[in-house]
Amino acid sequence: MSELRQFKLPDVGEGLTEAEIVKWHVQPGDKVSINQIIVEIETAKAVVELPSPYEGVVDKLLVPEGVAVEVGTPIISVQSGEAEQAGEPSAATAVGPAEVNGPIAEISAPPAEGAVEPGIHGSPAPKQERQAVLVGYGVKLGATKRRARKPTGPAPANTVLANAGASATGGGDATAGGTAGGAATGGDATAGGTAKAIGGPTAVLAKPPVRKLAKELGVDLAGLTGSGPAGSITRDDIQAAARAPGAGAPAEAAEPTGPGQATAIRLASLPREERIPIRGVRKHMAAAMTSSAFTAPHVTEFLQIDIGETMAATARLKSLPEFEGMRVSPLVLVAKSLLVAAGRHPMVNSSWDEAAQEIVVKHYVNLGVAAATDRGLLVPNVKDAHALSLPGLARAIGDLAETARAGKSTPADLRGGTITITNVGVFGVDTGTPIITPGEAAILAIGQIKDAPWVVDGQLAVRKVCTLALSFDHRIIDGELGSAVLRDVGAMLADPLRMLAWS
Repeated sequence: MSELRQFKLPDVGEGLTEAEIVKWHVQPGDKVSINQIIVEIETAKAVVELPSPYEGVVDKLLVPEGVAVEVGTPIISVQSGEAEQAGEPSAATAVGPAEVNGPIAEISAPPAEGAVEPGIHGSPAPKQERQAVLVGYGVKLGATKRRARKPTGPAPANTVLANAGASATGGGDATAGGTAGGAATGGDATAGGTAKAIGGPTAVLAKPPVRKLAKELGVDLAGLTGSGPAGSITRDDIQAAARAPGAGAPAEAAEPTGPGQATAIRLASLPREERIPIRGVRKHMAAAMTSSAFTAPHVTEFLQIDIGETMAATARLKSLPEFEGMRVSPLVLVAKSLLVAAGRHPMVNSSWDEAAQEIVVKHYVNLGVAAATDRGLLVPNVKDAHALSLPGLARAIGDLAETARAGKSTPADLRGGTITITNVGVFGVDTGTPIITPGEAAILAIGQIKDAPWVVDGQLAVRKVCTLALSFDHRIIDGELGSAVLRDVGAMLADPLRMLAWS
C-alpha cells in the first residue's frame, strides 16, 4: 500500500540545532532509492550530503534552497510503496525505516539510545550492503539513476527550472504533487503544486541576499551562469548582468567613461543597506572567536626575519621528484618549523581544561591551517602532522586547503586541532594579531614576503623579509616560553638546516 512519508532534518551527529538547505538533488516526481543522496545541507561546521531513508517517488520539497530550518523540521515528503502496487517487492519494505525505527509513516520518534536518525552515519545498518551516507564517512558502493523526464512543452523562462520533472495538463489543473505548469497553459495550480511547495524557481543555486539583489535589479537568475562554488550565482554575476547592454540597467552603465563613473554606477545599482543572515559557518566562527577572545588572555609577539634561505630551499624542493605534482610553497617549511618547535617546547601544543583545572599537554600535533572560503573562515587540521614526512606534509596541507575552498570539509576535518597556522601574507599584509582557535594555546601568523632593506655584516642589502606573529594563551604560556617558540621558528626559517639539526 502506498504511504506518504516525511523525512525530517536530522542532527548529523554534531549536536547542532539548525542547518541551511544548500542544494536539492531531486525534484517532485523523481524516483529515489534508499541511501541515494537527495540534498546538501550546511551546518555550522561543514556542508553535508543527506541520503534518503525511503524508496519511492518524491512528492514535495517542503523547504526551498537557501532557507535555514531547525533539526526535526520536515524537509521532503516521499510517496513510498509504488513498487508493491505494481506487483513487485519494494526495497522500502525490506530495509526501509520500518526496520530501522519501527512501522511508522514518518520519522517522528526520537532514535533509541546509541542510534541516530535513519540514514545517518551510526544508525543500525540494514541487512543489505549500505552505501555511504555522509561526506567523508566511507565509500559509495553504488549509483542511482534518475527517471527520464518528459518534456512538458514551452514554458516561461522564469518557471522552467521550478517545473522541471513534473507534468502539466493541456489546459486544465496541475494535480497535487504537480507544478505550476497549469498556469502556463491557462489552468490553475493546486496547493500541492511544486511552485508553492518550494517557493518558485529555486533550482538556481544562489544565496537569499543574491536573489534579493537580482529581484531589485530585474535580473533573471535562470539565464545566468554562476561563477561561485558549485556553479552558484554571486553578487558580481548579478551586477555584471545588470550592467550588460539590454539587460535593463541604465544605458550609461554599459559604457562608463572612467573608474569614478563606473564606481558611481555600481553603487547606484545597489540597495542602500544589505542584511546578511548570521548562520552556518559564519555563526559558528563568530561564536568561537568571541569565546576565545574573552576566555583566553591573549598575548601577541612579533619577529621580523630574513627568509631568503627558506625561499631558496622551497625552489630546491620543487625540483625534487618526491614533490612532483605538488604545489610547494614556503608555508610547508613554516609548518615544519612549527612542528619542530612544538616538539622542543611541548607546552605550546596544549589546552586549558577549566572543568578539571588542568593543562592538557598533547604529545601529538593536529596542525590547523586557516582557510578563507566563500562560506567564511574554516580551520581544518592535518591529523598527526608530527608523524608525516615533508612530502607527506606538503600533500596533506594542499589537499586540506583545496577541500576547504571547495566547501567539502567534513566535521571530522575541523575537529581536534592542537595548534594553528594562518597565512595573512597572501592578502598582502605584513602581520596581524590572530585570535587563538578555541581549545588551543597558540596560533602563528605569517606575513607577506617582500624585498626590504636589511643590515648584513654592517652593510645595507636588499633581502626577502617576513614578519611572524605568535599569539598565545597567557594562562599556559608565559613570555619566556612564547618568545622561545617564536625565536626557534624564526631561526629555522632563516636557516632551514636547523630543522634537521633539531628534529
